[in-house]
Amino acid sequence: MEEPFADAYVSYVVPAGAAVLKIQWPHRESEHEAAALELWAGDGAARLLAHDEKRNALLMERCRPGTYLHQADSDDALRVLADLLPRLWRPTGPPFRSVAEETSWWTIRDEWKKTGKPFEESLVDASEAAFAELVTSQGEQVLLHQDLHSGNVLAADREPWLAIDPKPVVGEREFGLAPIIRGFELGHSRRAVLRRLDFLTAELGLDRDRARGWALGQTIAWSFGSKYQPRHIETARWLLEAGR
Repeated sequence: MEEPFADAYVSYVVPAGAAVLKIQWPHRESEHEAAALELWAGDGAARLLAHDEKRNALLMERCRPGTYLHQADSDDALRVLADLLPRLWRPTGPPFRSVAEETSWWTIRDEWKKTGKPFEESLVDASEAAFAELVTSQGEQVLLHQDLHSGNVLAADREPWLAIDPKPVVGEREFGLAPIIRGFELGHSRRAVLRRLDFLTAELGLDRDRARGWALGQTIAWSFGSKYQPRHIETARWLLEAGR
């Protein structure tokens, strides 16, 4: 029997020959992972082979060799992501939550106060302002992989690269760039962050300022409880400066 994957943090994941068994800890963000994988049906993402809803268990296609995308050259990785994203953007509705509902869970100011105000209040203000403006003025609604960073794209034999571990929501396309923009695996500097923002929005024909605002807000929201919070805060500062 093969050993479980050591880098699975919110689930128990064990390889089983050509498949992978994933048992999830119940969590709001991954509640509809199986539904997203079913909708994608292996197009740009690992195939779902079976799903036991009562046990929160998924049997999935195994990606071999399973190399992380961030082990590739950063420019090559960005091109892979730009090709992959449109394949995952499918018009859909229930059971997936909307971005509007998802952001309502992000009580940024309360978390900031509870954790001792770990960074300047201007970032809290900017995040809240971005959500207030963006949530109610979105474009076409599509299925989004809310955590599509380069550690959730693996080399495979069926296709060169496949997405895994969606935290699916429905919203405008610009929201879906946030995890890539803040993904320090592809370089952590002001230049690298803005390079990802500029490349993806230009390549995919998306609104740069909307993508910047979503990335700023989600980066702050996801920084609480993260061991990478200092890096996320630096990223948020660069994104805020880029909008001035």
